[in-house]
Amino acid sequence: MYVVGLFRFFATVFWLALFVLLALLIVRAFARRSTKLLASLTIVALIGALVFTVVGAGLVFIEPYEMGVVITVLGRGGLRPEPLPPGLHWIVPFVERVERYPIARQTFTMAKTPTEGEWEGELTVEARTLDGQRIFVDSSVIYEINPRRVIELHIKWQHRYERDLIHPEARGIIRDVVSQYRVDEVVSTKRFEVTAEISRRLEEVLADNGLTLVDFVLRDITFTPEYAQSIEQKQIAEQQALQAKFVVEQKKQEAEQARQIAQGQADAAVIQAKGEAEARLIRARAEAEALKLIAEALAANPNLLTYEYISKLAPGVRVMLVPANTPFILPLPQMEEGVGGQ
Repeated sequence: MYVVGLFRFFATVFWLALFVLLALLIVRAFARRSTKLLASLTIVALIGALVFTVVGAGLVFIEPYEMGVVITVLGRGGLRPEPLPPGLHWIVPFVERVERYPIARQTFTMAKTPTEGEWEGELTVEARTLDGQRIFVDSSVIYEINPRRVIELHIKWQHRYERDLIHPEARGIIRDVVSQYRVDEVVSTKRFEVTAEISRRLEEVLADNGLTLVDFVLRDITFTPEYAQSIEQKQIAEQQALQAKFVVEQKKQEAEQARQIAQGQADAAVIQAKGEAEARLIRARAEAEALKLIAEALAANPNLLTYEYISKLAPGVRVMLVPANTPFILPLPQMEEGVGGQ
């Protein structure tokens, strides 16, 4: 690219120098002054201008993302049989020219918004589904030119392959495929199936014309305002039904929770009652066992009860007076003789 520009720059310089030298040559000739040196320089400038012009016109640099188709009057059919790959090439000046075709990936978009499409205006595809609903499909075709078939593409379509091939073929295929499905299937359940079928058919058409389909993107699907409103109302009704169902389930859960709490409290009361009954039974058994032991101890030692009675009296009591006719709960122990005297 820079080499071609350099040759064309020098060609321009030599042509300018040639015009200047010619003007000076004419002036000196009218003045009847020597023109030998100027004539020599003019010839050199003419030769240099012609050489650089011819070389600059014959050199062609093909960018790495391009292929070149050579249009010639010398070859059969007006084309060279092989395209020019990326790099610097030589063509016959003034009888051959190069048409450049991009081999990088390109995207052709068909959208409802005018600024999103490849051309001004609305390019979205209007189609009818199996159940008669009108929908609008926005899509993008990502493709690339097959480098080995660029000459075939040039012969068939030149640079019109997007407008005259991709656009009409994609619209027709989208309409045909969409017409085989219901609107709910296109939108949700079988959207991927629809996309795959469109891709398959579009890939075959592009391959027959020297193009390779990289991907087909189903960008958006919109409806008529009436159908969109009906869908919105249906969704609102479904959401309300779900909300009502949620409230019912919530009430059921609250009722179940209350039942479980009541059941738990009842079970706790039963467990507590059983525990208290068992505790009373254990205490009764313990008291009975204690009374049994006391009875056995008293039977073995009758004076033990009297001793316990006396030991409970206050420590400072030495003499206790009671009426003579008062019956004793417990008989006083018989004092041995000699003890009272003390």
